[in-house]
Amino acid sequence: MTKIDALRRFLLPCFCPLAATSAAGETTPSTKKRLSTSLRDDIEEDPRKTREKWDGEDGSTSSDDSIATTHSAAAVAPRPSKTMVIGTIFGRRRGHVWFCVQHDRVSTRPALLVELPIPTHLLVKEMRCGLVRIALECMDQPESNLGSCPLHSIPVWTMFCNGRKLGFAVRRKATEATRIMLKTMKSITVGAGVIPDGLGSGSSEGDGELMYMRANYECVVGGPDSESFHLINPDECSGQELSVFLLRSR
Repeated sequence: MTKIDALRRFLLPCFCPLAATSAAGETTPSTKKRLSTSLRDDIEEDPRKTREKWDGEDGSTSSDDSIATTHSAAAVAPRPSKTMVIGTIFGRRRGHVWFCVQHDRVSTRPALLVELPIPTHLLVKEMRCGLVRIALECMDQPESNLGSCPLHSIPVWTMFCNGRKLGFAVRRKATEATRIMLKTMKSITVGAGVIPDGLGSGSSEGDGELMYMRANYECVVGGPDSESFHLINPDECSGQELSVFLLRSR
């Protein structure tokens, strides 16, 4: 082995780390350059990550909205209850009108029986227009006990018909003549007609024949101080609208 070969054999390993170090030193600036370019503002972010970030924020907002909606729904007042009753408006030709409410058409004991101050011929005239609104109002006075009694037990009401004050309506108890009349009409659910003299609501028979209109009513109980009855029209008589309201003011 010549001296030159010996020098190459022993000295060459000493220069290899320097070469590797220099190579690493040459690649380091490129690495730094890649890191610096990744922080540039003009490079767009991954759209999938952006969408996930916004979805997370929207989910928290929607959860807050759902909680607010739940609280607002809990604060809403309960809906009024609705039932079906049978209502009969009757009266003699030259007398006053009566309003009777029955939960069962066979029963002769009405749930509500009120004598209205409006004459029969005047109510017939109002009904020809197709719209009748009867409001029975009661004012609770401090010296009276009307605020604590049931709505159907109030003895006297102030009556308004289509916005006009007509007088006072009085709650009545069913007499024997009234029960006989209701028994006569127990087979009638919907209809109108005339009952001859001899049967009636207790009025004098000299007031003429008894006229009646019987139909189903929707009873809406808004609370302890309000109740209303709305006529349900048959298919062949869809133009008539009649409602009776019971209101107690405190």
